[in-house]
Amino acid sequence: MNRNLKKLAFCAMYIASVGFVSAQERKLPLDEAIYLSLQHSNQLKLSKAKTEEAVASLRSAQDQRLPSASISGSYIRINQPNLDLKLKLGGSSQSGNGNSGGQSEPSAAPSFSVNEAAYAIANVSLPLFAGFKISSGIESAKFLKRASELDAEKDREEVIANAIAAYSNLYKASAAVELVQENLKTAKQRVTDFSNLEQNGLMARNDLLKAQLQQSNVELTLLDAENNRKLTCINMNLMLGLPQETILVPDAKAFVVSADAHQYSDWETLALSNRKDIQSLDYRIKAANVGVRAAKGDYYPSVALTGGYLAAYIPNVLTVTNALNGGVGVKYSPSSLWTAGAKVSAAKARLNEAQLNEAMLLDAVRLQVAQAYQTYLSNLKKIDVYEQALAQASENYRIVRNKQQNELATTTELLDADVAQLQAHINAAYAKADALVAFKKLQQMVGVLSESTTQKTLN
Repeated sequence: MNRNLKKLAFCAMYIASVGFVSAQERKLPLDEAIYLSLQHSNQLKLSKAKTEEAVASLRSAQDQRLPSASISGSYIRINQPNLDLKLKLGGSSQSGNGNSGGQSEPSAAPSFSVNEAAYAIANVSLPLFAGFKISSGIESAKFLKRASELDAEKDREEVIANAIAAYSNLYKASAAVELVQENLKTAKQRVTDFSNLEQNGLMARNDLLKAQLQQSNVELTLLDAENNRKLTCINMNLMLGLPQETILVPDAKAFVVSADAHQYSDWETLALSNRKDIQSLDYRIKAANVGVRAAKGDYYPSVALTGGYLAAYIPNVLTVTNALNGGVGVKYSPSSLWTAGAKVSAAKARLNEAQLNEAMLLDAVRLQVAQAYQTYLSNLKKIDVYEQALAQASENYRIVRNKQQNELATTTELLDADVAQLQAHINAAYAKADALVAFKKLQQMVGVLSESTTQKTLN
């Protein structure tokens, strides 16, 4: 019995220790969060697969310049056919029969048997000219490959921006929990003080109830804040590929931004020269231009260098070996004069579509940069406003508390001042995080987020 109790106690301790380890806190710097998000992103894995597909398409286009070769052969078994040869083959005169008329009888047809046959053919063709289709295909594939690489770089910046936004939410959730916990300590101490005053007859019970109600409200706020932090941690852990039970602790020092916002024109110019989607679309326009030239290739003949070998064997009839051939082949379809026009029109339509998409994208980029720039300026101003409001709320709480202690202010005024001070603390903490996110969003909109983000190499 004692042995079983010891086993149960050991199992309980083990389970408790595992639970403690699985719920351990982990300090998470911003650069490490970005690095892990890049390593674990399925979006980037998909982008990599698309780039590999573009590389394979380029190799396929380049292979069109190589010679094509084919080998075919066959072995045939046939039955004994009924042959009625109408052509009379040569004859010989009968001199020994005394026939003075010199009449000759036809000789019998030669007798042979054909019941099988075999042959083999090998052909090689090297394209010399294909109406610019091969060269155009290779050039277009190169442009599309580069466009795919730029799309992957754009996706990388989007992943970084999402990681920074999630990190900001984690910081705000953690800051809210810490601030509410501090406020709860103050609320509990206030209830204790008011309870002593009420017991000594120095305070009305109604004021004590107000303080207790305030404490209950803060406890409920803390429950909501802790629940929000847990959900934020789970979301962050899923994004980074970490165990869901990990409690992440963000670094408050990461939320430092430069107050120099520069001029909007500088950001706009930077965006037009650095945005990866603009560069990608530019390469797609080049590919569409090449596509028009490739479509016109049907108007031209194709020329190829050809060669071949033939071997055949038919028993008792024919044997062919060493039958080599070589030359230049030309192929041209006159019908292309009226069928290629539709292909050229479709290629020109695709080019026009790409050019219109570029014009629309340029307008969208200007608007996105303007919105991101104004949002960043607004968040910079909010930091100053919220810091000033925090100082005012703290001073107001100090004054109201002194007045309440001297019976010059009501308990309700004190509690209202306390709530205002807590909200000011939360707003000030949130403002710094929002300003960093706005600045990184602005960098993303101009296409320099990936280059400006410091990444930590993990060994």
